[in-house]
Amino acid sequence: MIKHIVLFKFKEASQDVIDTVVSQLRNLEGKVESLRSIEVGVDLIRSERSYDVALITTFDNMDGLQAYQVHPEHVKVSDYIGTVKESTIAVDYEY
Repeated sequence: MIKHIVLFKFKEASQDVIDTVVSQLRNLEGKVESLRSIEVGVDLIRSERSYDVALITTFDNMDGLQAYQVHPEHVKVSDYIGTVKESTIAVDYEY
């Protein structure tokens, strides 16, 4: 299994931006065949070092993760996030 974790920091972490991103990410469930699970969380602390939203997804293997990356539904969400993000960090690991 592959775990894919992404943290997003937004240029403007308004409630509207956060709600839109969270909704779009959660709506990927059931639309991307290789996506086994998805969890989306909003940061509670809002410290200087905090990121705004966390995404945790799982896939059977690297092929599944790669299929997710290019899936049209994921690309739409990714394109929107690209317009509102300040930065992202990610880690992918096998477990």
